[in-house]
Amino acid sequence: MAVLPPRQSAAQVPSGGTIAEIRIEGTQRVEPGTVRSYLKVQPGDPFDADRIDKSLKALFATGLFADVTLRRDGDALVVRVVENPVINRIAFEGNKKLSDDTLNQEIQLKPRTVYTRTKVQSDVKRILDLYRRSGRFAARVEPKIIPLEQNRVDLVYEIDEGPSTGVRSINFVGNRLFTASRLREVIQTKESRWYRFFSSDDNYDPDRLTYDRELLRKFYLSEGYADFRVVSAVAELTPQRDGFFITFTLEEGERYRFGKIDVTSAIKDVGADTLKPLVTVHEGDWYNADQIDKTISAFTDALGNRGYAFVDTEPRVKRDPDTHTIDVTFNVKEGPRVYVERIDITGNVRTLDKVIRREFRLLEGDAFNTSRLQRSEQRIKNLGFFKKVDVTNTPGSAPDKTVITVNVEEQSTGEFSIGAGFSTTQGILGDISIRERNLMGTGQDLRIGATIAEYSDQLDLSFTEPYFLERNLAAGFDLFLTKQNNELLGAYLPYNQFSYGGSLRLGYQITEPLRQTLKYTLRRDTIDDVQTTASRFIQEEAGSRNTSSVGQVLLYDKRDNRLDPTAGYFMQLATDLAGLGGNVRYGRGVVSGGYFFGIAPNYVLSLTAEGGYIHGIDEIVHIEDRFFVGGDNLRGFKVAGIGPRDLNTNDALGGNIYYIGTVSQSFPLGLPQELGLSGHVFSDFGSLFGIDETGNIGDTHLMRVAAGIGASWKSPLGPIRLDFAAPIVREPYDKSQYFRVNFGTRF
Repeated sequence: MAVLPPRQSAAQVPSGGTIAEIRIEGTQRVEPGTVRSYLKVQPGDPFDADRIDKSLKALFATGLFADVTLRRDGDALVVRVVENPVINRIAFEGNKKLSDDTLNQEIQLKPRTVYTRTKVQSDVKRILDLYRRSGRFAARVEPKIIPLEQNRVDLVYEIDEGPSTGVRSINFVGNRLFTASRLREVIQTKESRWYRFFSSDDNYDPDRLTYDRELLRKFYLSEGYADFRVVSAVAELTPQRDGFFITFTLEEGERYRFGKIDVTSAIKDVGADTLKPLVTVHEGDWYNADQIDKTISAFTDALGNRGYAFVDTEPRVKRDPDTHTIDVTFNVKEGPRVYVERIDITGNVRTLDKVIRREFRLLEGDAFNTSRLQRSEQRIKNLGFFKKVDVTNTPGSAPDKTVITVNVEEQSTGEFSIGAGFSTTQGILGDISIRERNLMGTGQDLRIGATIAEYSDQLDLSFTEPYFLERNLAAGFDLFLTKQNNELLGAYLPYNQFSYGGSLRLGYQITEPLRQTLKYTLRRDTIDDVQTTASRFIQEEAGSRNTSSVGQVLLYDKRDNRLDPTAGYFMQLATDLAGLGGNVRYGRGVVSGGYFFGIAPNYVLSLTAEGGYIHGIDEIVHIEDRFFVGGDNLRGFKVAGIGPRDLNTNDALGGNIYYIGTVSQSFPLGLPQELGLSGHVFSDFGSLFGIDETGNIGDTHLMRVAAGIGASWKSPLGPIRLDFAAPIVREPYDKSQYFRVNFGTRF
């Protein structure tokens, strides 16, 4: 391979005389007329050295030519050009960490375009920048060309990616109040460690370093250090170019408390006294910039609900360095009146526009509201259909109008998963499922799955239309088939249960946090394989029954995260009525709730409780409909480990009334946060009682209590949780279980 050499040459053209003609030589693809159009002289013009020199520079500036020569031949000006070759093919060699597609998207040169040395140098810089952003500062790129016939070339970028340039150490200078280890938890950049093989945060990234400065500033401001600033953030590359030493120089300043807090309102019919109860900061508290932002958001939401769409809250801060206090006055006034002119959506190739538009809390013609715009962006992200969602607003066709632009980048919404795991409740399990969450770009959700476990098998099919009849109604159906091998479970349930059926459901949002779902269920349950030594109460339950029931679930959810909450609360009420057909009749209600407190970073105190009651209508409550407590919902006891029990056979019978509760405190284990390890201490309590049968049955409403400790790991192969719990208060016939393990993963 040979590098195409840069060439620039031109003979000196003596002045004097007049140009009689201009001859163009050497053109192949470029028309001679195109060359003449860039010249600063024409036939009839004098031979002027300055104008001819400008002509030479203009031709080189086009990027079309590797060499240009201007010479005089009598009264003729001869322009000889050597055209730059055309790129036939672009190839990359030596790249493993970055794919060809990624690199092709970054470079400017493409096949069938004109080769220029300047563009090649620019592309080399772009490739190096891409490697540096991925943490490889030792990368080298050498462009080479392969000459071909017909003035074509193959362009090859030979890449030596080099080792990953990790962060050797992160140091802080000037930190008196917080340790370096605490500040390392605040920033996103991490020191290179063997266990960070699934993360790129331990690779140096200058953009991330800028973000780290902002994270440090926000952290100190939330702790009351209003004068804090990052003096410098320096990254030094080792001589071997295989690592960085990062040093943050800090100036912490003094800690401030809130001084006088006041509210002024320039909005008609809304006095300051109306807004003061919404203030989240109080005089004497440590200064916290986050609480000021929360107060502003509370004002905006409250006034927006009262019809004031144009609200501008300006916090006026007065700092007193002598007393180390900060007075804050929230000045509330009406902002400029701006309306939504239109909503533009770009980037969606597969997803229909209406799927995105229906998530908006703003419509065209509505008064513009920042908090509603942010909520709309969050709702679009919550769909899970897009890798990237960017919602911005720009001035419209008039000063009082704005245009909202939604730019999305779609991602795969189809899922095929094969899972394996183990739990104390179900034993060894495996599952397989196929799901499409955005069926044909309509937002519909279709799933079929099967689970085969040591103690139970399940097959289910579900479909959801999130906007039924073009309204905010989530309609769908579920079909299911389950078989539970209770006798293998060791839960003192000496029978097997086989169930199949389906349900129709309709859910709708009442308010942002309040949602209700209505459901109709038709199912058939069979109790069989009853052991001959089983309780007579269970033997009498053998056979099949059909249940036709209607129900509803009312959920009020203010948690910050439904899967892993750290703050907020929820309340739920579920009711069912069976007897509209079938041969089973009962009424059932279950109420549950929980509260979560973020005491400190990574310290979460949670209080959860649940209770239920079922009543047979003109008949007993059958065993498949009764409640069972123990195992996952009351640790320290086996599955069905408490509640009514036949004292002659020791078989659990289930109960009609139950309540359970948990107090749990989670905490870090002192290990790096990205390992995903955390500990928890907990206490579970509850009771199960009430049964329609009479006889030699152990049945008491007395509370059982257990306490324990545990650990959880968000491992790369799925969540793993181990719990050790011991009963503190129990009945003689209850069944204990000290260890519980849950592990599962999907591929």
